[in-house]
Amino acid sequence: MIVSRTPFRISLGGGGTDLPAYYSKHGGFFVAGAVDKYMHIVLNDRFEPGIRLSYSRTEIVDAVEQIRHPSVREALKLVGVGDRIEIVSLADVPAATGLGSSGSFTVGLLNALYARQRVVKSPDEVAEAACDIAMNRLREPSGKQDEYAASLGGIRSYEIDRDGRVTSKELKIPENTLSELEYGMMMFYTGITRSAGEILGKQQAKVSEGDDDALRKMHAIKAIGMESKEALESSDLKRFGELLHEHWVLKRGITESMSTDSVDSWYASARENGALGGKLVGAGGGGFLMLFCQEGRERVRAALARRGLVEMRFRFDPQGSKVIYNV
Repeated sequence: MIVSRTPFRISLGGGGTDLPAYYSKHGGFFVAGAVDKYMHIVLNDRFEPGIRLSYSRTEIVDAVEQIRHPSVREALKLVGVGDRIEIVSLADVPAATGLGSSGSFTVGLLNALYARQRVVKSPDEVAEAACDIAMNRLREPSGKQDEYAASLGGIRSYEIDRDGRVTSKELKIPENTLSELEYGMMMFYTGITRSAGEILGKQQAKVSEGDDDALRKMHAIKAIGMESKEALESSDLKRFGELLHEHWVLKRGITESMSTDSVDSWYASARENGALGGKLVGAGGGGFLMLFCQEGRERVRAALARRGLVEMRFRFDPQGSKVIYNV
């Protein structure tokens, strides 16, 4: 039996510039952090012939080609596993909520499969293999943020050149600043799930078609990612919170599906009660509303609780995806 543990992630600046429609022409830059909410993948050798999968549904098939779960099917093909295996996934948060669950799933599955095959891969290689599955094999309208943040962990900046090569650097955040950041970050579940692919597809289409307004906003978001890195490393958390707000204002203006009237109302309430800034994590449209407060945490918490939102406490995880059990 093999068990892998892979963190989910939150975007801290520059999100969206990891999409190929943008970085292939202009280069991308974003900051992301892994959090202590996880995707666990369990592999077990199966006594009977065939493949058994257990995620939100159960599949028992005779061959890899019959698997309905696209990421599992392509990962098994990539690694070369074809029979007598059982795969179970367990997640701390629901899918389609903006924390990069699909990327964490694929990264964790690949890590477990490589361990089963006794193949050693670096975190960057695992991340790139997971990106290849999503972007090339399955042709999903996704970027590279989720897979890299899940595989490498920590709080890092990621620069993507026009050829798609990713260079990551761990942010040099003082320990006391990191503690203040974790204390000030708040996450609330909106209860809304959404299709990230649909939203990202619309975003990529606008950039690909040369929409001047969308492209201008994406350039500004990239600049915000760079300034967010500087703010965190210089312990200017007030500016970091303001940048979150600027990012959200720009992001929600790219496509109409980025936000909803309810989300706008919740966000306005949080700002009125002391939040410096925030945004929906992930592609937008629903999922988790992330906020940053230096003052007024209890007012924000009470205001959103009255609106029915559920808070999820979290901390950053310095480690990325890893195998935690291998017998």
